[in-house]
Amino acid sequence: MTHGTYNPYTIAQYQFDKVADLLELDDGVRQLLRQPMREYHFSIPVRMDDGTVRVFNGFRVQHNDARGPAKGGIRFHPMETIDTVRALSMWMTWKCAVVDIPLGGGKGGVICDPHQLSLREQEQICRGWVRQIAKNVGPWSDVPAPDVMTNGQHMLWMLDEFETIHGGRFPGFITGKPLGSGGSQGRTEATGYGVVYVLATALDEMGIAIDKTTASIQGFGNVAQYAARLYTQLGGKVLAISCWDQHDMTSYTYRKKSGVNVIELQDIADKFGSIDKKRASDLGYELLPGDAWLEQDVDILIPAAIESQIHLDNVDNIAPGVKVIAEGANGPTTPEADEVLQQRNILTLPDFLTNAGGVTCSYFEQVQCNTNYFWDKNEVLQKLEKSMTSSYIAVGDVARRQKISMRDAAYVIAINRVAKAVQARGWA
Repeated sequence: MTHGTYNPYTIAQYQFDKVADLLELDDGVRQLLRQPMREYHFSIPVRMDDGTVRVFNGFRVQHNDARGPAKGGIRFHPMETIDTVRALSMWMTWKCAVVDIPLGGGKGGVICDPHQLSLREQEQICRGWVRQIAKNVGPWSDVPAPDVMTNGQHMLWMLDEFETIHGGRFPGFITGKPLGSGGSQGRTEATGYGVVYVLATALDEMGIAIDKTTASIQGFGNVAQYAARLYTQLGGKVLAISCWDQHDMTSYTYRKKSGVNVIELQDIADKFGSIDKKRASDLGYELLPGDAWLEQDVDILIPAAIESQIHLDNVDNIAPGVKVIAEGANGPTTPEADEVLQQRNILTLPDFLTNAGGVTCSYFEQVQCNTNYFWDKNEVLQKLEKSMTSSYIAVGDVARRQKISMRDAAYVIAINRVAKAVQARGWA
């Protein structure tokens, strides 16, 4: 799974420009929204376990905060780039707007590989990241969260550093925290469950029973795992899962035609979602090339890994029977591939709507922390399902009324909401 030659930021701007033309946006608003309002680049010196000092490059990008504090995850990845962070911050703006929560878009990252770092070294990177940006983030300005290869423990280290610097308690500064330390019930499941809430609503509109469908999934991190769990609980059958193998530095697809047992695979996967090949083979799984997930004869594809995974070079490998692509990852489909999918009448459930369950539940966590009143899990998930299904229905209505794709319809709603906020504030 690589970024390939695709630039996510170029793709994000292309998608924006297409809908800006459709909306006939004022030129000033267009210029403001097609690029981030603020960017921070900084160095994080860390004394390693062997006594040497390494310097890691860190980023924080705040795309737009007209509708509320910037919101977005922090990624640890050896191939992280500023253009990826820019694109993700832009998509976060639209994601918050399309589900109508009062937050803007931000994103952060550090170029590092947690697989190669001890927990102490990871903690130092987390604390160093906060020290470099502490004056420019906070519960009322920019609220981070976990993303690729970061988790609740990383967030708690960051919160502790932020509170140490500012001399107080600010649990609403960061979301995705562990339960008992300001975390929300249901946050772990939220993004994956949100994908399936949207998928189930779409299938219902199409007159397709979810328990008669099959799926293939790319990725086996948090999003993919919980999407697979809820999908199978509702009666769907997962036939294949693709994930990265850190030892071999490549990806594999694990297939079982009788149906994947998600809990079984979780038990033999590490904390980064890499599945143990030998143990999977002993359990009867076929080991296929990493890109084989895309070629499976299934009804549904769920890309839930990283950007630009469905592109012009492989989109034709999608089996004729595929009816729906539910984008659990951010930006998994390139614009060229998107056009092919539309020509084939494959319904694409766009990323910034379909995977918005995470940021929606992060908003719930922020609200709970700021009021110091916490909800039980059922209440959180009920609110999440209501938000995701109502947002999907609204996007579908625009798509049918204007005869445009679901992605374009989601952009129409989101960009229009942000543009109105920008204009109302007198920024453009």
